[in-house]
Amino acid sequence: MAEVRLSDVVIPEVWDSYGEVNSPELTAFLSSGVVAQSPTLNEHAQGPSKTGTIPYWLDLDQTSEEQYSNDDPSDSGTPLDITAADMSYRKAYVNKAWSSMDLVKELIGPDPMDQIRKRVSTYWLRRLQRRIIAIARGVLAENIATDSSDMVIDVSTQDGVNATVNNRFNSDAYINAIYTLGDRANSFAAIAVHSMVQAQMVKNDDIEFVADSEGKPTIQYYKGKLVIVDDSMPVIAGTTSGYRYVSVLFGTGAIGMGVGTPRVPVEVDRTAATGNGAGQETLWTRKTWLLHPVGHDWVEGSLAEFSPTHADLADAAHWDRVYERKLTPFAFLITN
Repeated sequence: MAEVRLSDVVIPEVWDSYGEVNSPELTAFLSSGVVAQSPTLNEHAQGPSKTGTIPYWLDLDQTSEEQYSNDDPSDSGTPLDITAADMSYRKAYVNKAWSSMDLVKELIGPDPMDQIRKRVSTYWLRRLQRRIIAIARGVLAENIATDSSDMVIDVSTQDGVNATVNNRFNSDAYINAIYTLGDRANSFAAIAVHSMVQAQMVKNDDIEFVADSEGKPTIQYYKGKLVIVDDSMPVIAGTTSGYRYVSVLFGTGAIGMGVGTPRVPVEVDRTAATGNGAGQETLWTRKTWLLHPVGHDWVEGSLAEFSPTHADLADAAHWDRVYERKLTPFAFLITN
């Protein structure tokens, strides 16, 4: 177990006060509308089982030709029906703890536990974001493995150092990617990219900057789609040189989310004997999450832990697309 010890902090004789150095990661992923929380999924997340199914109606058969009316009383029309199906999901039960020795506060003044408490929510938002990216990687891997890459446009070259403009992010490649969804191409709401891809978008002078609530031009759009920048997006080393970057297009609500209720979501544990009696405090936090990509079944298979790890989520073997392509709100663009 790790805990804050005197070797981890700065004594006031050396530094007058403590500043905060927080992670520069952003959480725009969760504020973009890509993730949709609903009462139904919350109910599933709060249920007693680690797995379950989400029922949905299949569409009416659009290929069935209409019937033609006549005046023959013996000619009866034949009604059709509507059928239902379901998607299998898997919940994740996760926790994290942080600890500090009591003597640390006495020697430095500020309480490390106060700083830990201020950063816990941001920690969990960023871990949730990483799970979403892992799911997207799994959806991509499954699509390549079993669905003929019908959601993927790859213009990259394995010789990334010598990539041309056609191998990098460009308008033609983007348009080809969104039109993997056919006549539903306009249903995409956001595109998630690595900052190196964002840099190419800026170089192309294709980014529109919109003012936020404070009047600062920080919100970015590309051809009407919100741009989400995250440096944990997939980066693939080229077999010759350089790198290949995976950008993901999401429809609104492409990831469904339900939030469960751990028996004790937050707990403070006091251990009086440690530090030879000086004492220790540990903050435990617990989450139950149901995160599910629209149009896919979860396939349990073999897991390293009780709940799916990020590696499990990124594994094609744990996903199976059950929606037709046009109803699956994902597309992938691979560029240098």
